[in-house]
Amino acid sequence: MAEDLSIVTGNKEEQYRSLLPQIKALIAGEPDQTANLANIAAALKEQFGWFWTGFYLVKGDELVLGPFQGPVACTRIRKGRGVCGASWQQAATLIVPDVEKFPGHIACSSLSRSEIVVPLIRNGEVFGVLDVDSAHLDEFDETDQKYLEEIVSWIE
Repeated sequence: MAEDLSIVTGNKEEQYRSLLPQIKALIAGEPDQTANLANIAAALKEQFGWFWTGFYLVKGDELVLGPFQGPVACTRIRKGRGVCGASWQQAATLIVPDVEKFPGHIACSSLSRSEIVVPLIRNGEVFGVLDVDSAHLDEFDETDQKYLEEIVSWIE
């Protein structure tokens, strides 16, 4: 596929329904994980305009910063620390309407107000997380969870 993205307007559901086949086409046949993570982060950021969108990958006992779109970020996160570390530890998607109210939140940027973190799971093991931050409170909901979980299920 040509590296082009068709940005659509409409409600969140309509935006995801337009974006998913485009992401699938971007990563189809590409064996390089870094390239695929980079394109997924870019596509999500372009479509939704979120503050920060990217991946952390499990390396030993830490999550290490992977491909992302947005301002510079925390490089390493321990298991159980912050929203990303908690998502890794629980192997579950976490939606945080107000990051200031999340115990142990790691503030890579004071501009981040809400967050969703989706674990990447292969063979029952978390191998990374998709982290999305918004500059607005209460940005993420079950619609985001549904579609972001579908997108990360395509990552190998």
